[in-house]
Amino acid sequence: MIKNLINLLFPPLCVGCNSILLQNENIICLKCRHELPFTDHPISAKNTTYTKFYGRLSLEYAFSLLYYRKKGIAQQLIHHLKYNNKQEIGTLLAEWYLDRFRNHSAFQDITTIIPVPLHKRRLEERGYNQLTRFGQTLAEGLHIQYNETLLYRDHYSKTQTRKNIFNRTEINSDLFNCHASERDFNKHFLLIDDVITSGATLEACGKQLLKIPGAKLSIATIAYTDT
Repeated sequence: MIKNLINLLFPPLCVGCNSILLQNENIICLKCRHELPFTDHPISAKNTTYTKFYGRLSLEYAFSLLYYRKKGIAQQLIHHLKYNNKQEIGTLLAEWYLDRFRNHSAFQDITTIIPVPLHKRRLEERGYNQLTRFGQTLAEGLHIQYNETLLYRDHYSKTQTRKNIFNRTEINSDLFNCHASERDFNKHFLLIDDVITSGATLEACGKQLLKIPGAKLSIATIAYTDT
């Protein structure tokens, strides 16, 4: 009853268009849901996310769920997830990911999901890693491990948001490191992030993971910047 009263006074709004959500809608209205720019990665063997890392990382597979465009619905979803602590968006996005990718051969031998880590200072400032719920939901759906402590960030740096693409490529792999032990050998890691632009952060993280003996690496991001 209290929940109904709250919804009456403060009705939930679509994060895409700010319209009032109907009873059967969650986070995003059906109209915005149908306008989301989903990628064709499930049917494309060498997709744009994969080719981003040619000559940079040895990858098994790479996928993105959505195309990220300025002032687009995907941007709104990720903004609320990343800066407004709307962690339920991470859950919803992971469920969409599972619907589209769960049965793809790429996911059959992945053993562990690894999020791009925040520095502990940034984590304290923000209070959460925007990838946590997304990664945990993926791991539960795939029945594999979610490990947010294996990879860590050694140095604090300013956010990449206001840097241009050229400057974003200047990320030293030494910013990241691994707490790897023998039990992490010979695993297939799925490295996850929210948006891929230059790919520099994922490259730096991936290089550290591939130092683990026998490691294989795949990448999954929520969105890919195609403009």
